[in-house]
Amino acid sequence: MSAMTQNPQSQTPLIHPRLALALAGTFIVQTAAALLWAGASGERLAQLERRADASSQLIERTARLEEQVYYMRATLERIEQKIDQGGD
Repeated sequence: MSAMTQNPQSQTPLIHPRLALALAGTFIVQTAAALLWAGASGERLAQLERRADASSQLIERTARLEEQVYYMRATLERIEQKIDQGGD
């Protein structure tokens, strides 16, 4: 029998069914793992953004307090100068 006269149904499949099933299972597991990793990294990013927001509010409040302390010191120095000038 020559190669041209063979029955096409008698040929073996290109990929064994178990191999195809194993590849599909591996693909599904890797996809699920990638989705879980992406979700976890998204949550970590959201948490860092919340921390950064809280930090920026603290920095802003600290800057305002520093400015208020600066003006309080200037006022205190003026008061001390007036007391010193009046006590002479």
